[in-house]
Amino acid sequence: MSCRASACSKLFFTPTRRTRLSTPPIQRRRFSTPINDPEGLGKYSVILPEEPFVFGVSHIKNRPVPASIIRPPYVEGFKEKKGNGVIELGGKEEERVRRAARLARDTRNYAGSLVKVGVTTDAIDEAVHEFIVGHGAYPSPLLYQGFPKSLCTSVNNIIVHGIPDERPLEDGDIVNIDITVYLDGYHGDTSQTFLVGDVDDKGRALCTLTNTALKAGIKVCGPGKHFRDIGRAIHNLMKKPYEGMDFSVSPQFTGHGIGRAFHTLPWVLHTWNEEPEVMIPGHCFTIEPPLVHGTDPRAWIFPDGWTASTENCARSAQAEHMILITEKGAEVLT
Repeated sequence: MSCRASACSKLFFTPTRRTRLSTPPIQRRRFSTPINDPEGLGKYSVILPEEPFVFGVSHIKNRPVPASIIRPPYVEGFKEKKGNGVIELGGKEEERVRRAARLARDTRNYAGSLVKVGVTTDAIDEAVHEFIVGHGAYPSPLLYQGFPKSLCTSVNNIIVHGIPDERPLEDGDIVNIDITVYLDGYHGDTSQTFLVGDVDDKGRALCTLTNTALKAGIKVCGPGKHFRDIGRAIHNLMKKPYEGMDFSVSPQFTGHGIGRAFHTLPWVLHTWNEEPEVMIPGHCFTIEPPLVHGTDPRAWIFPDGWTASTENCARSAQAEHMILITEKGAEVLT
């Protein structure tokens, strides 16, 4: 835990604490950047854990799910059957994977329509939760290894696994919304980073490059191709500055196989690697590169045990698609 308030304050000339009379007990303490920007990272609010620290997430209330909706095994206390990430093509299994992916896509788009200045990420979580259960599906993140909410919302310097809370989105924020749904026994997974109001050029460049990196990874997929080609394609893209700025990829978080299990083989690395595995028809997996502004992609975890922030509080963005390898190529399902 090296990115405490004192460490983050190196980014700013005079960090100022914002307080609100109506601040709820779970809201995180925040700093905002003034005009001076000595590190060249742009102007945005940095997300930090609430103080005094609250460890774990047992204090966060879970939203109810109708009893009629099928739950993943982990919700009932059972282990998922992991498998090898390969589904049977041309039958019910492929049909169900595609349905789950379509619902995930539609949910992601709906969530994006809710992103506005002044809206809390908890309000987005509530609306998306109702959208998912209204379509007869279960929000996969809810109670996965104890996660307390129905989606992940990662704002500004949060790389992944941000927990929705009562902090209102601010003009200039960027927020990744990570959606996973469980429908008819299969998961669908996707995410996108959305702009909130008037985002500075550096933040926009980060989000644009993130989607370019995702496309670069998808482009090298197909039967007989190596999984390592995904990380290499993204690595080659990142070697040159983008709009005069350096960006990097977090090596701590990977893509993964998906289907009956939320996370399973194959693990998809977004950095240069020597993994020998080859894609075959039926492989279903995610590509989700988490990009960071600057050359230091290291992360630390908040006391809640989930929220991953950049160590130097630089901004991060992520975009994610589900990929299905077919006999003829690779198809984006989300």
